[in-house]
Amino acid sequence: LASRKVLHMLTTAEGIMTQTDRLNGDGLQEVFATNLFGHFMLVRQLEPLLCGNEKPSRLIWTSSSNARESAFSLSDYQHAKGQESYSSSKYATDLTSVVLNRKFNKQGLYSSVVCPGLVMSNMTYRILPVFLWKLLMPIMWLIRFFAKTYTLTPYNGAEAHVWLFKQKPEYLDALVKYHSCTSGLGKNYVEPRKMDVDEEIAEKFYQKLLELEKQSLEKYSDLLD
Repeated sequence: LASRKVLHMLTTAEGIMTQTDRLNGDGLQEVFATNLFGHFMLVRQLEPLLCGNEKPSRLIWTSSSNARESAFSLSDYQHAKGQESYSSSKYATDLTSVVLNRKFNKQGLYSSVVCPGLVMSNMTYRILPVFLWKLLMPIMWLIRFFAKTYTLTPYNGAEAHVWLFKQKPEYLDALVKYHSCTSGLGKNYVEPRKMDVDEEIAEKFYQKLLELEKQSLEKYSDLLD
């Protein structure tokens, strides 16, 4: 808290947000499966409906400012060995969006990534006792004068999602993440920021996702028939 990195820490949760992950019933790391792989499989199943239409189709992924390359490893893309599974899964989301654009833009499918900022929800409020939140909330409102990503409410956090729905996806930058922001006086706006992604790693990761998808479908082939 006494370092120069305090604002960066409070706006990205770097060094704070760690998780104890576990395997789910399918033998996958739970955070990876929840934040990315389940959605990836759904998109893959819907590809025939999403591609080749008269009007463009779009995907909007919810990522995070906590998505960091340093937390992600291609050799451990489910993040079984670390404690930053959330950050890893969100960086993996960024990689996936980049590859989907490269492969499907010509077929009319466009992918975008947003960050809702720091949003307080029923899930967030369970982390600490109620009386502590009552003490912290005035401080968090003050921090918003310095950290515009402190959107705090779900309504404010949805700003980038709503804004994207109004745009023509073919004119958007595939390498940009759109951040919901709120000024200290409560004005909502969207700020585009270039993503720090390696497109070669993104392609290799996509191939690993395809392999994992194949394994998953083969495992449950009897149920899918």
